[in-house]
Amino acid sequence: MQIFKIIRFALVALVLTGALAIAYAQDEPQYAGLDMDLSGITIRMATIGGGQYEAMYDSIAVFEAETGATVEIVALLDGFAIDQKLKLDFATGAADYDVAWDHTSFVAQYTDYLLPLNGFFTAEELAPFSPAILEAATIDGNLYLIPRHADVSALHYRTDLYENADIAAAYLAATGNELAVPTTLDEVDAQGRFFVENGYSNYGYTLSGKEEALTGRFYEMLFASGGALFDENYEPVFNNEIGVAVAELLTGWYNDGIIPPDTTSLLWDGDAAYWCNSETALKLEWYGWYSYFQNPESCAVAGHFGLARGFSGLSIGGDAVRPTGWAGAHAFSIPATAPNPEAGAQLIKFLTSERVAYEEAQLGFLPTRDDVWERVIADASGSSVPLDAQRLELARLQVSEDFKTPPLIAEWIPFSNIFYPHLQAVILGDVSAQEGLDMAVEETRAMMADAGYYD
Repeated sequence: MQIFKIIRFALVALVLTGALAIAYAQDEPQYAGLDMDLSGITIRMATIGGGQYEAMYDSIAVFEAETGATVEIVALLDGFAIDQKLKLDFATGAADYDVAWDHTSFVAQYTDYLLPLNGFFTAEELAPFSPAILEAATIDGNLYLIPRHADVSALHYRTDLYENADIAAAYLAATGNELAVPTTLDEVDAQGRFFVENGYSNYGYTLSGKEEALTGRFYEMLFASGGALFDENYEPVFNNEIGVAVAELLTGWYNDGIIPPDTTSLLWDGDAAYWCNSETALKLEWYGWYSYFQNPESCAVAGHFGLARGFSGLSIGGDAVRPTGWAGAHAFSIPATAPNPEAGAQLIKFLTSERVAYEEAQLGFLPTRDDVWERVIADASGSSVPLDAQRLELARLQVSEDFKTPPLIAEWIPFSNIFYPHLQAVILGDVSAQEGLDMAVEETRAMMADAGYYD
């Protein structure tokens, strides 16, 4: 039995040595965080698990072999469960681990319990990462996150509609405009209505219409139109003329059948089902759905859609309009109570290195490093499906230029829980846009006051 253990150990060592040799070749992506002797140190990590999230952790064996450290994953939970664990552990002082999962949408609630990372990472080490994401990970001058991978929504459109000569001629005759993929929300409105009113598509647009998903979709239409949820003093301002215009647009879509009648019951899966059934012409959607949408066994629109940059907002915003780009990034942080913060930083450097990030990007996740973008785009250039490479070029642009997180406040989810029922009531016609948003502002301000945002 002992001889088999020795042989197995030798084989593992050979594999790891080979992996390291390959990684250090000039034309291969490189590991990082392997330049410190961590012999005898156990690095504890609480992180996200499930699905393809866990593939990254297979590479930890390389880190252990090279540094001498032992990595213990003390929690492997889905995103909402790991968030609840962190909240409890931070509140009770039980965060006895060195690396924690984190996210740009959640980090503001944790900052009192995290170590700033500025002193652990040099400017050279941070240079490959998206500046927009690093900015989203920086609060009051302190960098709290090192990003792992990102997501943002592209405009999905049906090529069977936009490349149909008869439909294009009918649109020109009806509107006086050429039919082209929309670049503004006003154009989305006009084209969505045209497709529905003329029977070319059951719905012109779809979106997830409840919970944080609805809050986020409203938020990006709002900021794309030059509006904001809060001003610089954290006063809620989404009931101004821009917010009302966005809410009225959604109400008009609901009343006129441009969006489905069950919109306020839809989350991501339900929204995606309308798209896969070829029932809608246009929608914003996360890049993470791409492989599902391109599978003809799961999606009738496979091979018959294109991707474009998110549209700019309503013209009411004037010069302040910009493209949509509600986005977020999974990341790693170091708890303030970490027993071995320097060792934790080394593990983060390894897990977010060019090599490990490239391997994760090959699973379909959007990279946060420029050097990894170069590699995956080059890989996709040889695909027989042109959209494979086009989507990556587009995603890189959006992550670099359009990436915008929700407000960096600990109360993001509590705010959403206040806001979305009021917006649903507006969409359903139970109250006017102004009335519904005014009520949401009143309740939001009370919540923010209770949280200590105002003198």
